Amino acid sequence: MNIMTTPSHRIGEAIVRVVDKAGNPVADKELVLNQRSHQFLFGSGAFDFLEYEGKKGDPERLEKWLALLNYGTLPFYWGRYEPKEGYPEFESRMEAAKILRSNNVTIKGHPLCWHTVCADWLMEYPDEVIMDKQLARINREVTAFKGVIDIWDVINEVVIMPVFDKYDNAVTRLCKRYGQVGLVKEVFAAAKAANPEGTFLINDFNTSPKYEELIEQCLDAGVEISAIGIQSHQHQGYWGTEKLYDVLKRFSRFGLPIHFTENTLVSGTLIPEYIEDLNDWQVKEWPTTIAGEERQAKEWEEMYRILFADPNIKAITGWDFADGAWLNAPSGLVTVDNREKPAYKKLLSLVKGEWWTKDQVIRTNSDGVVSVKGTKGTYEIDGCEGVITLGDEPSNATVIL
Repeated sequence: MNIMTTPSHRIGEAIVRVVDKAGNPVADKELVLNQRSHQFLFGSGAFDFLEYEGKKGDPERLEKWLALLNYGTLPFYWGRYEPKEGYPEFESRMEAAKILRSNNVTIKGHPLCWHTVCADWLMEYPDEVIMDKQLARINREVTAFKGVIDIWDVINEVVIMPVFDKYDNAVTRLCKRYGQVGLVKEVFAAAKAANPEGTFLINDFNTSPKYEELIEQCLDAGVEISAIGIQSHQHQGYWGTEKLYDVLKRFSRFGLPIHFTENTLVSGTLIPEYIEDLNDWQVKEWPTTIAGEERQAKEWEEMYRILFADPNIKAITGWDFADGAWLNAPSGLVTVDNREKPAYKKLLSLVKGEWWTKDQVIRTNSDGVVSVKGTKGTYEIDGCEGVITLGDEPSNATVIL
């Protein structure tokens, strides 16, 4: 770890007492400190951990995913999670979640309420029944995964929801019937009731003042928003520093944690500006290029550094870990055949290099005590039993040699 370049608010401290098995201080002893996890959430879509049609995920890809990341988003799109009413795909999500948790990965479920990829079978019901089923769906998922998945995108893309007109769907009907704030209030209340200790996000790609106004109205209505989700699918070009800083300034005013929830930077040609809805860009092939990969790496590094330097940011999620996912884009950190792109290597050099403490030599004093400092997260001392946590406040820990 390079403390000189790691933002000061990402550094934690602890006073550690080292004792032997009899409880006696281990004085004047040279030891080695190693980081085991980050407090900050460095994430990606974790769809590769799901079973599709009985086929296990690619072991090489999963290994590369776990080497870099500690935060994964699993899909709960209602229309795919429960294509037939009463038959949710619970087992596949729980199996993937347990694999991630066994590798010390924090998980987020995405999303509980969204007008897109909605369950078609809802359309046969009147609005009042749809609302009951939506709230019951939230209770079912949040309750069933409590303790395994405790972070959820509760509602997705509310700004456009009431005017979405590409096709009729049950959730847009609800939004028109009950209003944006009314719907947000109901779904957040259902999630909070199911898991009072959960972290619940509102999430949107629309970073205009309309999103700010919606958040303000929801907070005024008493909605308990845990964090603000910001999407940045940059298939049409990198936002750049000016827009990043502008978004951070405008959404930080609420005093809530901010998660950059869905972020995309491509390593090939860009989608033309005249395309208004990215889903309208349908191509059979979208190759990565050498120049594009170098550009992608520089953009990811700049974006990571800016977001990690902002104390309001608690999580960054790159949406596609590998190329060829959404829109068939060259949007991954690795290629389809799992080659590590320059962006992967650059982010690894930050997350597990510049912002990571490894093999730091420390020495206890005459009382067996040593002060340690490093990037916030959990630590171990080689040869000792016990975990040291460097968090937002200075801490104390005792380990046994």
